[in-house]
Amino acid sequence: MSRGDLLIIAERAIELVPRATLKALVGDYVHVDDVAEASATPNALLDEVQTFHVDSLAGRYFEDFAVNSRNCTEHSRGTDAFIAEFKRLLRGCISAADSGQYEVARQAFELLFGLLRHIDECHDDVLFFADEGGSWQLGIDWHSAFAAYFRCLAETATAADFATNVDQTIEDFAEHERPQHLRSAHSVANAAQRATLEPLERRVADRQRR
Repeated sequence: MSRGDLLIIAERAIELVPRATLKALVGDYVHVDDVAEASATPNALLDEVQTFHVDSLAGRYFEDFAVNSRNCTEHSRGTDAFIAEFKRLLRGCISAADSGQYEVARQAFELLFGLLRHIDECHDDVLFFADEGGSWQLGIDWHSAFAAYFRCLAETATAADFATNVDQTIEDFAEHERPQHLRSAHSVANAAQRATLEPLERRVADRQRR
């Protein structure tokens, strides 16, 4: 397994370990009590995402290496760390949406999506990719992420804003699966929001008939 995959698995394992045994596992590397106190605050997720957003744009995760024909598909340690942290925070957004924290989750989602858009605009100040860099290299499960994000939009956005955000987010990150994601958005929308989705759904249906 790659270093990045192992890092993600380690982070998930730490989230699942009971606090009573967490100190024995990582107490010599992490101040467990400080982490627990920070995560208990009402806006802990949003605070973490905002810090991650600032740190990322400041180049904290940018780490390059000499690229050759043998390592051109590898990631630097900084890139691996960014991907692991991004996915951890994205899981936090999904959990927040599941627990009904729609406004906080939406703000956090949109900060994370903003980072991906920045990367896809070919800025080289956040991450170093040896070859053909872009958000696609993060391997995000867009079905789960969009299902939670669209639920947040359905609870917090006007009908017009709902359709605009759904359309733009699908276009930016998963255009090749637009029909499935539009169905996901339709399933959580209210009547007014569904009405604004209809032109997008008709356009997809017209393309499929051609």
